[in-house]
Amino acid sequence: MQTNKNRWLIALSAIAIHLSIGAAYAYSVYTNPIRDTMGWSTTEITLAFTLMMALAGIAAAFFGPFVEKNGPRRSAMLAAVLFGAGQAGAGLSVAVDQPVMFILTYGLMSGLGMGIGYIAPVSTLIKWFPDRRGMATGMAVMGFGAGALITAPVAASLMNSVGVQMTFYILGISYFVLMMAGASYIAPPPKDWMPAQMKKDIATGKKVVKRDLEQLSAREAVKTRRFWMLWTMMLINTTAGIMIISVASPMSQEVVGLSAAAAATMVGIMGIFNGGGRLVWAAASDYLGRPNVFLIFFVLQVTAFILFPNITNILLFQAFIFLVVSCYGGGFSNLPAFIGDLFGTKQLGQIHGYLLTTWSMGGILGPQIVNQIREQSGSYIPVFYLFAGLMVLALVMAVLIQLDIKKVASRAKKQQEEIA
Repeated sequence: MQTNKNRWLIALSAIAIHLSIGAAYAYSVYTNPIRDTMGWSTTEITLAFTLMMALAGIAAAFFGPFVEKNGPRRSAMLAAVLFGAGQAGAGLSVAVDQPVMFILTYGLMSGLGMGIGYIAPVSTLIKWFPDRRGMATGMAVMGFGAGALITAPVAASLMNSVGVQMTFYILGISYFVLMMAGASYIAPPPKDWMPAQMKKDIATGKKVVKRDLEQLSAREAVKTRRFWMLWTMMLINTTAGIMIISVASPMSQEVVGLSAAAAATMVGIMGIFNGGGRLVWAAASDYLGRPNVFLIFFVLQVTAFILFPNITNILLFQAFIFLVVSCYGGGFSNLPAFIGDLFGTKQLGQIHGYLLTTWSMGGILGPQIVNQIREQSGSYIPVFYLFAGLMVLALVMAVLIQLDIKKVASRAKKQQEEIA
């Protein structure tokens, strides 16, 4: 454990890792060039992305114990090897004209690397920022959201100049170098480490240390009610966000008559709200509290989904879409800090991995639900009512988890009084 590390460089290292793996969200820029160059079907090409996104959440869950045991550096290095090799391997697959190999490299290897790389730096980052948990994880997860914004134009430019194959080689190597640079610096602080200003504030009575609700292992955490309440909240929030992201353009064109060009612009702006929402909501949670932020998420989204069917104003419709997308990003950025608040940092990485299974499930459920309803009913309107109902359920969970937190805190206080 390091005492001479700069915690802001630790944060920068985490951002470097998340920025690299977040580039996967720019996948759509590859679809047409690969199809036009290789003659592969769109189904074959998109299957790699579907597999990668599904594996990312599953890998986060299954490799949680590995991250806890081996630490952030080795875990991030493994993620760099897998993700970088997966991206470069995609270029080799194009070179030898093997779509199955493309699915295994870009889909399987990159997916595993993404899942491990996502959780590897988070628990360490929280330990370096006991005074600003939300902001710290928000910075890293914002990097994940911003990865696609940077990669999309770069990849498009490279494909025009050097071709699809070389683009994957160049980006794969770039991701590997950037992730290894981040992994080489990242390390946990000494036990119970605090920044000097925080110690000073505590000593003068300006700040009171807010203790975690409990210090639980991953096995103990999954046996609590609040774990499954949080899991349900995340699943609904993630499913709604991915649903909106998957059909934002055609939905806005059909419901409020947005033009194709305006819808494309809206999709670009959604990326800003996805990334920016991660940082803003996470930073706000340090002051408002994580339970209250999730409560706000669902109040806002219940309102949005109830109003969606009756909105005719184009700007208002887009504003509510941006709101839902910001809550989607904010859910991910608040999750690690919320886990620390509820279960402590003892096995935060492993618990985080378990909760990220909602990422995989939401990625499958969101697009499937909206497409099935649109196909069966011929309209997006029933989708809004369904998700309004789901958001009410999430809102109930958000209220119940607050009550559960108060109950556990009260019980702990009573036990301390009995001991005293």
